[in-house]
Amino acid sequence: MPLFQTIQCNENTRILIWEITESFDELRSKVVLKEKTQKRLDGMKSQMHQRAFLSVRMLIQEMGFTDKDLHYDEFGKPYFDCHNYISITHSYHFAAIIISHETVGIDMELQREKIQRIADKFTDYECSYLKPDLTEEYVKKLTIIWGAKEAIFKIRNEKGISFKDHILVDDFSLEEYHTQASLHFDNLIKDFNVHYQEIESDNFEGKFTLVYAFEK
Repeated sequence: MPLFQTIQCNENTRILIWEITESFDELRSKVVLKEKTQKRLDGMKSQMHQRAFLSVRMLIQEMGFTDKDLHYDEFGKPYFDCHNYISITHSYHFAAIIISHETVGIDMELQREKIQRIADKFTDYECSYLKPDLTEEYVKKLTIIWGAKEAIFKIRNEKGISFKDHILVDDFSLEEYHTQASLHFDNLIKDFNVHYQEIESDNFEGKFTLVYAFEK
């Protein structure tokens, strides 16, 4: 399937989403991989993971880059050899990237009720405004909070950061599609603008939550 959706966040920031409907062979035939990337692909045990990995290469090609332009640092954070920042996510049959001149992070999650069972693992500060008795809203908000913390962690990517203790997401409305968050780690305090929206597909049951964050 071609590109599923493009979101122009601002003048310098774009999100591209790919719905993964192609076979491994179809995707592999459309991308050129450097040797290091091919070895990484060969080492993946899950074909779904392989297809998501190749879909990311399709997305960067849509933006005029190639696999040769994409690198990973020692912590696994992707980067280009230019002034553009990139962040990557994939969830089930979707893969997405955000490319910007600003420092950004992205995450995409399927909304699932079982997130309620692990809420205490990544929320504390947020409990002041969450309402567990409103199940649908609670699941949606938990998914946004998790996505925001994941996106922020991808930006900072420092060992020892706790989603529960160090990343705080301010109260928000499901209708406003944006909120604020902050990271408090060691002697560092960083603030972030967080944006979120739902993604649906005719080919997959359930709703996905896309979250992206900009470091202020």
